[in-house]
Amino acid sequence: MNNSDVHMVYVLLDGIGDLPHPDLKGFTPLNYAKTPNLDRLARNGTIGEVISVGKGIAPQSDIAVFNMLGYRFENAQYVGRGVIEAIGVGVDFKNGDLALRGNFATVNDDRVITDRRAGRKIEKEDALAIAQEIEQKLKFSDPKASVVVAPTIGHRVIVRIRCDGIILTPDISNTDPAYARIDGMGVAKAVGDFMTIEKSLPLNESDGARLSASLVNEFTDKSLQIMKESPTNQNRKNHGKKMLNSILLRDAGNKFPDVVPINTLHQMQFSCIVDMPVEIGIANVLKMKSFSAGGLTDYEEKARVAAKAMETQNAIYVHIKGPDEFGHDGDAVGKMQNIEEIDKRFFGTLLDNIDTSKVAVVVSGDHSTPCINKSHSDDPVPVLVSGDMVKKDGTTRFTEEQAKKGKMGLLMGADVIKSSVKIIKS
Repeated sequence: MNNSDVHMVYVLLDGIGDLPHPDLKGFTPLNYAKTPNLDRLARNGTIGEVISVGKGIAPQSDIAVFNMLGYRFENAQYVGRGVIEAIGVGVDFKNGDLALRGNFATVNDDRVITDRRAGRKIEKEDALAIAQEIEQKLKFSDPKASVVVAPTIGHRVIVRIRCDGIILTPDISNTDPAYARIDGMGVAKAVGDFMTIEKSLPLNESDGARLSASLVNEFTDKSLQIMKESPTNQNRKNHGKKMLNSILLRDAGNKFPDVVPINTLHQMQFSCIVDMPVEIGIANVLKMKSFSAGGLTDYEEKARVAAKAMETQNAIYVHIKGPDEFGHDGDAVGKMQNIEEIDKRFFGTLLDNIDTSKVAVVVSGDHSTPCINKSHSDDPVPVLVSGDMVKKDGTTRFTEEQAKKGKMGLLMGADVIKSSVKIIKS
């Protein structure tokens, strides 16, 4: 397979898929938004639908992105989001440690969760202060055990538990009630407004699983007390801010992943523009070259860097985070407005800086995050392959509705790049 003559910008819009919403007159945010640049791309290409991981699976972003980059994980092969994010932020991690993804959350005295993200916008200094308090004060009953608490962005945090001389195992359930663990993958659960911190349970009878669950539960119990007494939280309370008084844990892993590098898999020079710890971790794992392109919402810079990369790379994957957060917040109008902003500032700038006779643009999402659910779902997302070299299918917009009519049909996430390259080369 020789793909060295292909040049494409591969854009994943995080959580872009949605369902009809009453605040948008029964349309989805994509359908209701004014997107002249995405419309232009749609008219110059072909469209279809994608199930990123599998039917009936509402995936988290980590496993969804791996699939959308061409990687399938069978059964329990996947190492878990905790490990991927630990790699992404440079946490001291070695095989046999337990790495978990966490959320700073707000709970009441009965451990009832009042906000899974503690208000979402969290000052870095507050997160760091509480993390340092936990590390300094938390003592496990087993003196061989220790913990690292590493805040990343907003409410997100990595927890690494080590027990010297003992191999911990990831075969444990989450304490975060919003996600289940299935074959190593984190999968969003259908939950209501009433949620409590769950007890971690061993998923098999091994000594490693029992010890791992016990250490996670001990971390939860002792960190709750430390956070309750934290001067940082008292200060937040005095200023009317949501307390960072719990850490919800999920997606444990205990080993580095063993995967084929992305350039070998696709026989291309593949690069990326990513911002979040999970995508940075994926890039590191896949040995994918990363380009710096400003912050989360520096859309014009991301577009210019992506266009420039086509001088040296066959493909660049650009991950744009915005839509997902509005989906989690249930803000359909905000999601629609964010899509319009991305269309104008990213896609408008991109089209001003590439030659569509030489560079194709592939657009999709890692998963759907319907505003009416406030969580990820298993609904398909649209996929678009656009360029002067692409045979047109008559579709005119990048929407869930038109995706059902496109000539690309229904794809699995792991087949998107391979199918897109085939369309571009044909």
